[in-house]
Amino acid sequence: MAKVKKPAAAGAGWIVRNLLLGVLFVAVLVGAASIFLSIRTRHGKEVTVPDMTSQSIKDAALTASAAGLRIQVIDSVYMKRMPRGAVVSQLPKSGSKVKPGRKISLTINSIVPKKVSMPNLIHVSLRQAKAELSSKGLVLGRLNYVSDIATNNVLRQQFRGRDIEPGKQLYTGSVIDLVVGLNGTDAMTYVPNLHGLKYLRAVDVVQDNSLNVSGLFFDKTVRTYSDSLNAVVYSQRPAATGYPTVMGTGVTLYLSLDADRAAN
Repeated sequence: MAKVKKPAAAGAGWIVRNLLLGVLFVAVLVGAASIFLSIRTRHGKEVTVPDMTSQSIKDAALTASAAGLRIQVIDSVYMKRMPRGAVVSQLPKSGSKVKPGRKISLTINSIVPKKVSMPNLIHVSLRQAKAELSSKGLVLGRLNYVSDIATNNVLRQQFRGRDIEPGKQLYTGSVIDLVVGLNGTDAMTYVPNLHGLKYLRAVDVVQDNSLNVSGLFFDKTVRTYSDSLNAVVYSQRPAATGYPTVMGTGVTLYLSLDADRAAN
């Protein structure tokens, strides 16, 4: 008995149907994977990193949690003017866009500052003394000039108004005043132009020119110590006139976070 052949169209339809089912399966698989990854990575969703500087660790954790973020403390430094344990800096910075759940790395102010030995600065130059203090984590304070054969030769070192002996233990961040020599034939300096310089850099430049910072005034844009570190000089008294002035003269600085104000 002769075999009955299947119509060619029926065979072709079976192939097309299987191809379509295969394509549909792949599309469903790709779609499911995309949805899973979207949920997993929260694709398209971002949050703004809040400013946690100057906050306590507890408050920073609450601030981060409210924004859908987490925190981790990665380092500590000592800032004399900040509360112990307060946030000094953060990464990513405030205003950055990140995925929900991101960990924000914090550097905090040390709860217990380190102690260092007071160096011997007697009979070294002012420049050397400043470098030595900085290397120890100490801060140069006021320069008190007295008559001497050598200008900017350190004669005495003082802490809180009293002479301090080399080797004395001090907390890092302690302010050291220096009594330095002044020869009448070499007693003049110049007031530098400080406009646009950040706070600490401006102080450095004042001291490098054998002058004192007699006053610091921050405008209303500066609300925290971290703000002050980024504030720039927009005015100074006396101004940089180019005329000589006596070493030890005081310079008053006015600072702001407003870059336009500082540029004027």
